[in-house]
Amino acid sequence: MLKTSYIIENKDEVIKSLGKRNFKSEDLIDKLISKDEKRKLIQTEYENMLAESNSISKEIGLLFKSGNKDEIPKLKQRSSEIKKSTKVLSDDLSTVKNEIIDILSQIPNIPHESVPAGSSESDNVVIFESKIKINKNAKTPHWDLAKKHDLIDFELGTKITGSGFPVYKGKGAKLQRALISFFLDSNINFGYHEVQVPYLVNETSAFGTGQLPDKEGQMYSVPQDNLFLIPTAEVPITNIFRDEIIEETNLPILKTGYSPCFRREAGSYGAHVRGLNRLHQFDKVEIVRVEHPEKSYDSLNIMKDQIKTIIEKLELPFRIITLCGGDLGFTSALTYDFEIYSPAQDKWLEVSSVSNFETFQSNRLKIRYRNSEGKISLAHTLNGSSLALPRVLATLIENFQTEEGINIPKVLQPYTGFSVIK
Repeated sequence: MLKTSYIIENKDEVIKSLGKRNFKSEDLIDKLISKDEKRKLIQTEYENMLAESNSISKEIGLLFKSGNKDEIPKLKQRSSEIKKSTKVLSDDLSTVKNEIIDILSQIPNIPHESVPAGSSESDNVVIFESKIKINKNAKTPHWDLAKKHDLIDFELGTKITGSGFPVYKGKGAKLQRALISFFLDSNINFGYHEVQVPYLVNETSAFGTGQLPDKEGQMYSVPQDNLFLIPTAEVPITNIFRDEIIEETNLPILKTGYSPCFRREAGSYGAHVRGLNRLHQFDKVEIVRVEHPEKSYDSLNIMKDQIKTIIEKLELPFRIITLCGGDLGFTSALTYDFEIYSPAQDKWLEVSSVSNFETFQSNRLKIRYRNSEGKISLAHTLNGSSLALPRVLATLIENFQTEEGINIPKVLQPYTGFSVIK
């Protein structure tokens, strides 16, 4: 969430920057300015009333001490009137503050200056492509390979729950577990500290990282308890630091965690959701960083290189793209996507997004740091998928298919205990 003061002080610049997202913000910002002016008037009147109330209380005390009590009843009457007025003003102030938050919640993050202009994913910019040769002969799609080798049962998952909830079996389950362990171990070797977090979060947590209200329709909820199933471990991991003041000497903070993820994916249908392409429940390993603002973009590049290293070890053909303004997530200032090539589907599949949110999340979450001089400021938050499993597994078995079976990348063999699936 952007700061009200920043939007008002930089109105023209904010409107122009949000235009890169193709987001028309003029009306919202004008409404915000109007509401903030109203807030200031109420706040001033409220504070004046409190000051008068305090003055009357002191005056009554002095009159009691002096023995001059004739004026006290009139002052008490005025104090009672002020109390009623301040109650009304307090309620009005609370209402207008909530209205301001509601407006701010509709305004996305400002794109970083390096974000390319564009309206859709077709305008994203490829900044790196691996030199691994694409196996054009790998024509069997992962859903057929999974059935042939009894790795994943999509129909059984549909029977138990519904479509988009696959059952991993035998070597498929072990390969899935191997990938999770490999990803976690890689992240730990990069310096991240592993955490295991809840898979359900409250409304405050979901709002803090930006899932609410922006993605409310895509989240599974438990209305009786006002809880939400997490769409990513980013939500609970980042919320570890909600309402915290971190000493500058303790920055950066690096966390990694595995979790199942739950997404309704409402409106998704067709061939592009077949097999593992798009699921309602899937596994993912996440990395989260809390950073000093001056170092966050250097850290974003470090995260990008770390994920690049992991995919290179899997020996899969991949590319890195910079998301354009029109494809940028609501909370992100700059995002790099990683895509692995699916030879059987002849298309690139996203397996990771790495983003810098600058102070957008930390302003909602009140994640702050204190420098050596005692000044308290908002930290920057970053996160990345390291990695999301379904499409990694899909592209892995497609790219490594042979007439004899499916070969396992060397880096995973110590985790699987086998080198080929036959």
